[in-house]
Amino acid sequence: MASEGLTGALAAVLAGQGPSVQSCDSAPAGEPPVPVRLRKNVCYVVLAVFLSEQDEVLLIQEAKRECWGSWYLPAGRMEPGETIVEALQREVKEEAGLHCEPETLLSVEERGPSWVRFVFLARPTGGILKTSKEADAESLQAAWYPRSSLPTPLRAHDILHLVELAAQYRQQARHPVILPQELPCDLVCQRLVVTFTSAQTVWVLVGTVGIPHLPVTACGLDPVEQRGGMKMAILRLLQECLTLHHLVVEIKGLLGLQHLGRDHSDGICLNVLVTVAFRSPGIQDEPPKIRGENFFWWKVTEEDLQSQLLKRLQGSSVVPVNR
Repeated sequence: MASEGLTGALAAVLAGQGPSVQSCDSAPAGEPPVPVRLRKNVCYVVLAVFLSEQDEVLLIQEAKRECWGSWYLPAGRMEPGETIVEALQREVKEEAGLHCEPETLLSVEERGPSWVRFVFLARPTGGILKTSKEADAESLQAAWYPRSSLPTPLRAHDILHLVELAAQYRQQARHPVILPQELPCDLVCQRLVVTFTSAQTVWVLVGTVGIPHLPVTACGLDPVEQRGGMKMAILRLLQECLTLHHLVVEIKGLLGLQHLGRDHSDGICLNVLVTVAFRSPGIQDEPPKIRGENFFWWKVTEEDLQSQLLKRLQGSSVVPVNR
């Protein structure tokens, strides 16, 4: 019965979905994590990349005093009570005058758990492009520019990589469509699909407290975890059950994203694909030993699920997380 539940949960996570967060298997030492609140202890930013069939990029001209007149992609901070998609649509309407729908999450960027930016490939669905006559505090205007000839000055050159990422995705999608799933969460946390592979066999790390489940680790907002980034929470959980000095841990990227935004539920859960492997050369047929009783290795025997996992691992078929 436990295996059937794990099979369903893993299949859902690989499909960009997954169950809501009920509890965490690992949390920072000391005081229990406090619920996160937008504009108080966390900041989420949304950013949209639009590419036309003529390979043009939608840019907005900034109206803020510190970057007045420069160009950037439509972006802005989320407001309390919004879903991620609602925030994206509001920012694009305010800054560019267009209605839009997100096509897929392209990347997630973080500066520690208290600052996270969600980058989407999006498409316009209506509205009228903002001109200089409609200039206001949100933007001076919006315009389409050839991807090979963007205007100057740019507010920051970080968008160049994002534009290229969108173009690459349009040419050949490396990961399936991933859109935020509206599920409540009180904390910034990560659900881990931790894998060990050997001879086309895949094992997945499972938490045993309560019903067997994919483990969840809470991100701390203290200065140490802020400096170390969100990977700190992943390594903390793995250190609690594995001896890491003889292992290589690789954080592949995101399989999905959960957030609600309503009813003071400002937390997010990132579903993250992680691999562990032995440092020493040689054939290791079994996964590393587990310390303690709160976790175990589950051998994935369902052929379709095993095939999906191997495909995602071998092709890096995930949303990148950048710091």
